[in-house]
Amino acid sequence: MSSNNPKNTKKINILYFASLADNAGIDEEIITVTDETLPQVFNNLAQKHGFILTQDKIAVAINHEFSDWNAPVNDGDIVAFIPPVAGG
Repeated sequence: MSSNNPKNTKKINILYFASLADNAGIDEEIITVTDETLPQVFNNLAQKHGFILTQDKIAVAINHEFSDWNAPVNDGDIVAFIPPVAGG
């Protein structure tokens, strides 16, 4: 039995906006996750890219719809991390 998806891995496309894109130096990347929750994914990426903002300051969207941090992520999903917009 062969599988193109070993150990239940999922590829998800991460989108960054505003200060998160500035910190990461990119506005999107594709990552592979297993059973991580969205908070775990964000925390791992925050460590990787040195994000200053914490999860409680960030909105999350899955497949272009605002979502809850507890929502499941599926293979092929687009996950956007959206910081607060500075007003003037």
